[in-house]
Amino acid sequence: MEQLMDLKVDFAFKQIFGKVGNEAILIAFLNGVLNPPADNRIKFVEILNPEMNREHLEDKASALDIRARTEQNVHVNIEIQLANKYDMEKRTLYYWSCLYNDQMSKGMPYTQLDKTITINILNYRFLKETDRFHTTFHLYEDRQKFLLTDIMEVHFLELPKLMAKWDQQEVNPHEEDVVRWLLLLEADDRTDIRKELEEIAMEDPVMKQAFEKWEELSRDPKKLVEYRMRQKAILDAHALEKEAEIRGSKRKQTEIAERLLKMGMALEQIVEATGLSLKEVKTIEELMH
Repeated sequence: MEQLMDLKVDFAFKQIFGKVGNEAILIAFLNGVLNPPADNRIKFVEILNPEMNREHLEDKASALDIRARTEQNVHVNIEIQLANKYDMEKRTLYYWSCLYNDQMSKGMPYTQLDKTITINILNYRFLKETDRFHTTFHLYEDRQKFLLTDIMEVHFLELPKLMAKWDQQEVNPHEEDVVRWLLLLEADDRTDIRKELEEIAMEDPVMKQAFEKWEELSRDPKKLVEYRMRQKAILDAHALEKEAEIRGSKRKQTEIAERLLKMGMALEQIVEATGLSLKEVKTIEELMH
């Protein structure tokens, strides 16, 4: 089976879902996620930031998100997060506020500000309170739970939770559009998912188009270079974060060991309490004298 780009890499995702000419794919994805009433489904979308500069591909801190506006003047931001940075709540509100604020022009009344939605695709488990892979948030009154305004809407799509349900046969991409489009992000190395979606594509022309664009993208030598550049930047960023996390953990272990040494605890007990090796604890002890 042909090896395709991993659509969870934001470069590849944006090439398929956020590229001018692929609006039908983005519309199908948005209708699947937002699930609007049948008489108010999205039929048109304008992609507001289709460009991808080379410097963004190599920038470890940049996010290749998708910004779009529907014919109902709803503004949407879509972002993929591969690793948990433990800031998702604040990050999504920041992106939402930026997209909301960008609508404002001098002299414009607040009443003309349009509904703004952020959609976060997460490759990690985020919300411990639920095993649902798709959660939606609005602004509600605390006690009576009535909606203040629908101007703000935030979605979280947790891929590990979806995959757990897929493996347990608890979701059906034939019946739920959001399931089929999210499973597409996992289909690069899952033959079972790809076969299922290819079967759907025989009846779904937009899914068929997505596969064709995906295969075309994955064969393009120039795009492969850009994809690998972006993939490397993401991996490098994750490695730096992991290294910082390890250093922080080691520093805490050292501080605990120093306190226990001052208390006169036996070296073997400190090893057990901190997870440090006996050699490391002895070194800390020597440095303290």
